[in-house]
Amino acid sequence: MRTMLVLPALSPLSSRCSFKINVESCSTPAPRIRTTLSLVTLKTSLVSSSFCPFPSFYARPNQSNPSVGLQRASMQKIYTYPDPIPEFAVVETGKFRSELLKRLSKYKDTFGGDINVVVDVCAEIFSNFLLKEYGGPGTLLVEPFTDMLLALKEKKLSGAPVAARTALLWAQNYVDQDWEAWTSQPPK
Repeated sequence: MRTMLVLPALSPLSSRCSFKINVESCSTPAPRIRTTLSLVTLKTSLVSSSFCPFPSFYARPNQSNPSVGLQRASMQKIYTYPDPIPEFAVVETGKFRSELLKRLSKYKDTFGGDINVVVDVCAEIFSNFLLKEYGGPGTLLVEPFTDMLLALKEKKLSGAPVAARTALLWAQNYVDQDWEAWTSQPPK
């Protein structure tokens, strides 16, 4: 399982000024962020040395209950992506291979007789990505497509940029939708 930490966004004020953030330790285990604003138009009464861009995230501990700051700081939103599904990878690779062959056939003059080799190289890299990395929407990376480009250039096959771009565009348009359809089906 892969985990991603989702932090709250800065206030709208942050787009109009620059922050210099210093993380300091305080007497409680929860970290406190001190910032210094550098913007001439802000009134000095608004700027204090303890301004916090994440007030609900890094709350100051309550004098009566010092653990409150720790509790709020530990309530981070965490999203865990599902593991890759091998059956999905096999089916999606088959779709990818046939669609890529169909789309690249429009460029026969670019690929010549190497079109099947180009599709095989791209499909192998895409299959490895689906088997090892892809875990649903939000996990489609650009790396396998750059790997396709590099592998095709390394093998000195013509049309590498066209093939990699076509593969990327197909994946962006269909892989996440196919994943949603696959995972929404009841198990057999």
